Amino acid sequence: MTVTRKPGHLDARTAAHLALSDKARIERILAPRWIGYPVAKEILERLEALLVHPKSHRMPNLLIVGETNNGKTMLLQRFQSLHMPVDTGDEAAIHVPVLVVQAPPVPDEGRLYTTILERLFTPFKSSFRLDRKQTEAVRRLQQVRLKCLCIDEIQHVLSGSENRQKAFLNVVKYIGNELQVPIVGVGTRDAWRAIQTDPQMANRFAPMVLPRWELDEVFMRLLASFERMLPLKEPSNLYEPKLAARLHAMSEGYIGELSRLLIEAAVKAVKSGAERIDDKVLDAIRWAAPKDRKRVLDRVIG
Repeated sequence: MTVTRKPGHLDARTAAHLALSDKARIERILAPRWIGYPVAKEILERLEALLVHPKSHRMPNLLIVGETNNGKTMLLQRFQSLHMPVDTGDEAAIHVPVLVVQAPPVPDEGRLYTTILERLFTPFKSSFRLDRKQTEAVRRLQQVRLKCLCIDEIQHVLSGSENRQKAFLNVVKYIGNELQVPIVGVGTRDAWRAIQTDPQMANRFAPMVLPRWELDEVFMRLLASFERMLPLKEPSNLYEPKLAARLHAMSEGYIGELSRLLIEAAVKAVKSGAERIDDKVLDAIRWAAPKDRKRVLDRVIG
């Protein structure tokens, strides 16, 4: 098969990967990738605005809400990758503009402080009392000149009693007030319900939603963007109505599902020699949509 040097269905960087071996191309397909789409770009712009907001006693916060596997964590990772720690050569002067932590499975103030200290590679003893952990965490966050704290899976707040929920949210509020930095919460729809348990927190967090994708022109453009980044020798024309409709149904409109689906299909296309994603390749990967997986699980566990 003759391959042109710059196939029209690929961007220039991806086209260069066609000269690699099949094994190397598959490694490229499996590698993480960022695809900017309108809602994600809008949220990133809001995050960038928070990052440069002047310090005040009432900093604006943001709550990013979306269903599971719909790109929330990837968005956080993208934001963090744009503002990586800066090593000035002096350990005490390392600058960490954006810190991303995951909320503990239950609302526990001590575990949140522990997570912060661990993420910043700060020596501490597990036997430290809560007030000592708080002091060390705040001191370290000030030392690294934090500009924005992001808490993923913040809906975990609801896993505890009402008193523990309030205590945990008070800690989040305390960190924001003490450091005068914006707090970004990320989670499912339950995250909004969690924030609502504290009226002061609810007033400070502006919600932005990552909706499921509709089968529309924006989704077609997303498919075209994916295709340009998958090093396959032949065009798949993922955006054509019939194929796009099938991909939308298989992913159920979740970008995380779509990404994994296209990666599996692209790997199959390389291994089979098809070099394109079509109905035959999609049949071959034996994909189960999220709702079908749930039905199988429900049958297994009764």
